[in-house]
Amino acid sequence: MTEPSHSNELDLLVTCPKGIEGLLAEELARLGATPGKTTVAGVYARASHAAAYRLCLWSRLANRVIAVIAREPMVDTAEQLRRASTRVPWARHIAPGKTIAVDFHGRSEHIRHTRFGAQTVKDGIVDGLALAGHPRPNVDTQTPDVRLYAHLHRENLTLGIDLSGESLHRRGYRRDVGHAPLKENLAAALLMRAGWPERAKAGEPLLDPLCGAGTLLIEAALIAADQAPNLHRKRFGFHGWALFEPAVWQELTREAQARASIGRKRCKNPLFGFDQSPAALAAAKANAMRAGVPALITLSGQSLATLERPDALTAERGLLITNPPYGERLGELPELVQLYATLGEKAKALFPGWTLALFTANPDLGHRLGLRAHKQYALKNGPLDAKLLLMHIADASQPASDEGEKRKTPRVSENAVMFANRLKKNQKRLKKWLKQSGETCYRLYDADMPEFALAIDVYGDRVHVQEYAPPRSVNAAQAQKRLFDALEVLPEVLDVDSSQLYVKRRERQTGSAQYQKRAASGERFEVQEGPARLWVNLRDYLDTGLFLDHRPVRRMLGEMAQGKRFLNLFCYTATATVHAALGGASDSVSVDMSNTYLKWAQDNFALNGLDPSRHRVMRDDCFHWLETAGTTFDLIFMDPPTFSNSKKMRDTLDIQRDHPALVDLAMARLAPGGTLVFSNNQRRFVLDDALFERYEVEDISARTFDPDFQRRTNLHHVFLLRHKEGQ
Repeated sequence: MTEPSHSNELDLLVTCPKGIEGLLAEELARLGATPGKTTVAGVYARASHAAAYRLCLWSRLANRVIAVIAREPMVDTAEQLRRASTRVPWARHIAPGKTIAVDFHGRSEHIRHTRFGAQTVKDGIVDGLALAGHPRPNVDTQTPDVRLYAHLHRENLTLGIDLSGESLHRRGYRRDVGHAPLKENLAAALLMRAGWPERAKAGEPLLDPLCGAGTLLIEAALIAADQAPNLHRKRFGFHGWALFEPAVWQELTREAQARASIGRKRCKNPLFGFDQSPAALAAAKANAMRAGVPALITLSGQSLATLERPDALTAERGLLITNPPYGERLGELPELVQLYATLGEKAKALFPGWTLALFTANPDLGHRLGLRAHKQYALKNGPLDAKLLLMHIADASQPASDEGEKRKTPRVSENAVMFANRLKKNQKRLKKWLKQSGETCYRLYDADMPEFALAIDVYGDRVHVQEYAPPRSVNAAQAQKRLFDALEVLPEVLDVDSSQLYVKRRERQTGSAQYQKRAASGERFEVQEGPARLWVNLRDYLDTGLFLDHRPVRRMLGEMAQGKRFLNLFCYTATATVHAALGGASDSVSVDMSNTYLKWAQDNFALNGLDPSRHRVMRDDCFHWLETAGTTFDLIFMDPPTFSNSKKMRDTLDIQRDHPALVDLAMARLAPGGTLVFSNNQRRFVLDDALFERYEVEDISARTFDPDFQRRTNLHHVFLLRHKEGQ
């Protein structure tokens, strides 16, 4: 076993978020430690006891400060781990009566669970103390007097005392951190990378236009006021350590308190934060109060779109720093693309000559700013890869030669301009038809340009965007950039707010995947299709409740339904039944396996005032229902999925394979003189030849595409089937 020297100096391992190890090494040197080797998310160092305490008090970047007390190689099994832990002279570090907890990290071939590793180390510690004649310590996993550190990597064991106790990023001023908060030490690292310590000394201002709970502002204020980040912490890990020197610590805290008192009085840096959320601002104000810097920060409720430069900010140079949302879910992107674009516009209009520091886990969104980053730093925000982008905001007084630089960073590409022009062309092409038909729900664009593989549907004043998943041969980053380009031009071209854009990715679906719930907003609204009023939901499911390409088929069913008994198989939200009922169907039955969509169907019926006693819904497998039904119908509509392996079905459904049996079952329920309208969306579908022999068959597919779908006439196939005379 290797032990550090018994001098007054300690061997330390100081941990931090990944990506800021270099910054941490510089900070350790400033605080009196001697940094050594850098490792992933940590720096090794040597320091006196006083310097180690100072690190815990003053480090803005560290997570934990570990005093390494033993290292041992060739540790693989639990018994080897226990024996290695036993040999450490724990009595020097753990006084009688103190409680302990063990934090174990790493694994080996035989030790694969951290809890088991921690228990094994604890057993070794207890054995070691007993051999030295000391009482057994109690375990307190929540608030131990002494927190012990154990790390096993590649059979090398490191044991130590955690001098920090709770992670140092927890300064104590944040109570309600909200969604995906920025950790305090990461916020401090961003400020350091942006040069804030030097800027603060020069008296420069700082502004966060999307401040949330105020973490960046508070860390900036602590730096500007020379206040130790953990000045208000009541307890550190070293307080329960047997080698703790209280007098040294008291002197350090007195010095820090004096520096903070002087620093707060001298700090003249204007610090401004804006957010449109009252809850976020309330949290920011409470956090600033707990941090002891409320007087240094000005907070205001204001959205980015309405942001104005405060009158008090007269400085020609300053730091605009922010951590905007990243858009981890596809549906969040439309508003975020607009948000980042607006941020870039506001930065250029209101803060020329300043520096913009933007932290994002989606650098492609950062490109929406229309500003070129002169520096980029790769960091981690929790599990997410992220970047800090530093950008000079051009001064309006700079000469026109800068226009060349501006042209290098257009906010949208030439392809995006071409895409916008194609949308306008399609609008013009459909304008006359839309006016004549009165339709408000239609397809405007369907992968017309290979670079923009999107389907864009208009639903009144809202827009549904489906991105076709790019094949593996297409660069994913380039595909995302094109999506962002499209989302940026769509609001302007279609005159809709970005909040009214709904984005989804459409991949090859199997079974009932297109019906699976993606969200739970319950955000539905009413649309008009001919005489029918229908509920649609653009957010919660891949499909919306209304298949737009089948509009002519629904219209035809309404025209055919007068006085007829109507059956709708695989009815989905029963929009076809609504049209048939409004067209005069005497009664109807709509069959589907989904309770969700049958409830939706009933809501559609209620919206149109249909009598539920005459228009019924049935939850069943359509195969089973057809086999057991004892009634016939004059008009049947059957629009099955291409494939289904739903657990509610007794077998899988492959429409190309199974359609002959399915059609025969439906025709058995068709009254003499009646019509089966059979539809499906299998692009390469071929109707079985035997069906032409058994029934009168008419392929009407070509007549079932309105002008908005005439570019893609293989989207569906529609057949009319009738019994042959004499059958």
